[in-house]
Amino acid sequence: MGVDAVLYRLVRAGPAHRRPSYVASQVVADPDDVLLDLLKRVRGGGRTPLLDRLDPLGELLVDAGSAPQLLAELRCLAEVARAPAEVEHIRRLALLVRRCLDTRDVEIRFEAD
Repeated sequence: MGVDAVLYRLVRAGPAHRRPSYVASQVVADPDDVLLDLLKRVRGGGRTPLLDRLDPLGELLVDAGSAPQLLAELRCLAEVARAPAEVEHIRRLALLVRRCLDTRDVEIRFEAD
């Protein structure tokens, strides 16, 4: 029951739409709870305030404006990563976050299974 990171892209509202909507464009799946295991090692230390809000049963939305903070917090997770699978998961998450830095009409949602 992992927490997947999903990159959503803004779809501009046309004349028939009242408000814009988002479409999933990329997913970093976490079926083995790698992210949650990493967060247990750093949670509450004050270094990952954004990720500390992650709910393993809910959703955490990170907009493009918060992407630099999220990237910094992923570096904190990288410091405690032990297994190659953990390092690879952080690398894939960082790539997703960098897409947010490059494209402002996206957001990342951490979604529980």
